[in-house]
Amino acid sequence: MSETENIIEVEHLTKRFGDVTAVDDISFSVKRGERFAFLGPNGAGKSTTIKMLTTLLTPTHGSLKVAGHNPVLEPNAARQSFGIVFQDPSLDEDLTAWENMEFHGVLYGIEKKLRRARTEELLGFVELSERKNDYVRNFSGGMKRRLEIARGLLHHPHIIFLDEPTLGLDPQTRNHLWQYLEKLNTEEGITIFFTTHYLDEADRVAQRIAIIDHGKIIATGSGDELKQQTGTQTLEDAFLKLTGSEIRHEEASATDRLRAMGRAHRGK
Repeated sequence: MSETENIIEVEHLTKRFGDVTAVDDISFSVKRGERFAFLGPNGAGKSTTIKMLTTLLTPTHGSLKVAGHNPVLEPNAARQSFGIVFQDPSLDEDLTAWENMEFHGVLYGIEKKLRRARTEELLGFVELSERKNDYVRNFSGGMKRRLEIARGLLHHPHIIFLDEPTLGLDPQTRNHLWQYLEKLNTEEGITIFFTTHYLDEADRVAQRIAIIDHGKIIATGSGDELKQQTGTQTLEDAFLKLTGSEIRHEEASATDRLRAMGRAHRGK
């Protein structure tokens, strides 16, 4: 894969849940080493798209390539190419920081000597070395996020997917976290694909942005380009001009319908 080649390619991607279309015929690409923000209102299709890219959902239509692999046909190879930090916490709080890293490394089949050297390196990188033997349940929200990022990087992925990585964190911790991620991007060339509702951090961090609404991509470009396109001064104003300012009752309704469908399916 050349330095200029796209590391993510999405063509005519669609995902339906019954009569609900969560993602509607979207196409986009992400360059190797790019910091790419995927923005949209609640229920717009962001998390559904990430789940398809990361093998957690199968598309209804369309094609995907992640680091040259098809997540549907080559799920294991695709998973080796990326790390992911979910919106919801996914650490085992009854394990120590070291044990969480060790368990993840074993699941990915990383050889013991390499796994432990990489764990030491990453815990140092996110400034958790002194807390490596402490139980995660005693960590602050920011410390847990840093550990999740370290865990996601353990197997040397080409891409890290971050779904609302700074949700609920104070501004100081958010800033600290992005400093780590931008350093990784610069020093290791890792591609960063992230979602956020903090539009100031998207404007500052992302080299390119795609905005999705009602399952469709409605705008792409740098923060400055989106502001120019909409004649606005801030990315937040550009976002509101593109997506509207009304509260998304229909989006909440669609989410409720999907949850109801899931409950009905589990009840069968």
